[in-house]
Amino acid sequence: MKKVSMMIVMLALMIVVSACGGATENKAGNGDGKTDGGTAKKVTITYGGWGLNTMEPVVKAFNDSHPNIEVKLENTPYKQYWTKLETAATGDTLPDVFWMNGPHIVKYAANGMLADLGENIKADNLDLDNYPKALVDLYSYDGKNYGIPKDYDTIGLYFNKKLFDEKGVSYPDDSWDWSTLVEAAKKLTDSSNGVYGFAAMQYGQEYYYNTILQAGGFVISEDKKTSGYDKPEAIEGVKFLTDMIHVHKVSPTLAQLTETSAADLFKSGKLAMYYDGSWAAVDMVQVDAIKDSVDVAVLPKGKEQGVVLHGLGHVMSAKSKHPKEAWEFIKFLGSKEAAEIAGKAGGAIPAFKGGETNWLSAYPNMNVQIFIDQLAYASPYPVSKDTSVWTTYEEEQLTKAWIGEGSVEDLMKELGRKMNEALAAEQ
Repeated sequence: MKKVSMMIVMLALMIVVSACGGATENKAGNGDGKTDGGTAKKVTITYGGWGLNTMEPVVKAFNDSHPNIEVKLENTPYKQYWTKLETAATGDTLPDVFWMNGPHIVKYAANGMLADLGENIKADNLDLDNYPKALVDLYSYDGKNYGIPKDYDTIGLYFNKKLFDEKGVSYPDDSWDWSTLVEAAKKLTDSSNGVYGFAAMQYGQEYYYNTILQAGGFVISEDKKTSGYDKPEAIEGVKFLTDMIHVHKVSPTLAQLTETSAADLFKSGKLAMYYDGSWAAVDMVQVDAIKDSVDVAVLPKGKEQGVVLHGLGHVMSAKSKHPKEAWEFIKFLGSKEAAEIAGKAGGAIPAFKGGETNWLSAYPNMNVQIFIDQLAYASPYPVSKDTSVWTTYEEEQLTKAWIGEGSVEDLMKELGRKMNEALAAEQ
């Protein structure tokens, strides 16, 4: 009987232990994506952008530290990105978290497509002083914060040292001005070998926004009410670039640059110099043909030094089905840890203060410090409430200027008139 009693006691103990184990398995979740059964319920959120390969290490770090949240990348080429985004916005299928830029932020925020991040920022004591104020302001609208700065960029003069050496031309430095650039481009142009000294692309951020500043002009007034395009300084800034094609003959035509971009010509060794952003460095060092000969210098000055400052922001869809998880991701993207990881990847310059250090170390053979040094005289990217309206006029009129259809002065005066009408309609 004693043996039987002992077996009954042991069996009872086993049942109790088993029951206790079951209780552990079924304890209530703590709000971190767990079900009442304690099993992790993985939530998938989408992340949209056009160069997400550089953010893969950051996403991996987030996924590793947040096992209950899976981030799915939706990478779209830049040329299709905004069209795709508008379609998604119309169908309420925007990514949970996605890249936003200056020209589009007001449009998306004003139309209720973006989540106001203010309460999350306050609840988590996120210090916005960790980012450049100009970018924090850029991603704010009507007193509300709609984006956390991701990165910032300025524009530099990329040049091929090998082509300079072949022609015995000194490398660009901070003493260069417009006339120095023109003279060097003439020496570097080699028609017999299909090599151009410079490429004058019809791009705003990379080209004429900068030359207009260098001529002492502006694209849009600080109060967003007046165009600067019809002013003598802006006309001078644009004419400097179109003269590279039509007067100095050192740049491919617009048709040629439409067929083959300046970046591609540069990578193939057929272009000695061109303007591009800090974001382009990561591509250049991966091209075997030029990676040992590419370098970058500050933009040559006109009447004064000038460069445009821009940067991307991370925003959240107002219709996200997982706003809590999306905010956790945005908060991580805006952290010092993410900035350090992104900096090592060498994409854009991280917006988090101090994140530049790792970014600089990614390019030991290029003088990328110039992109940061130019912050001392950088001007914000020109935007208004409905930037896309007047940039359409900008494209129409400046295309004519680039192909030589009419005088630059007349075309820009008409552009100024149309832009002023568009700005008046915004008020």
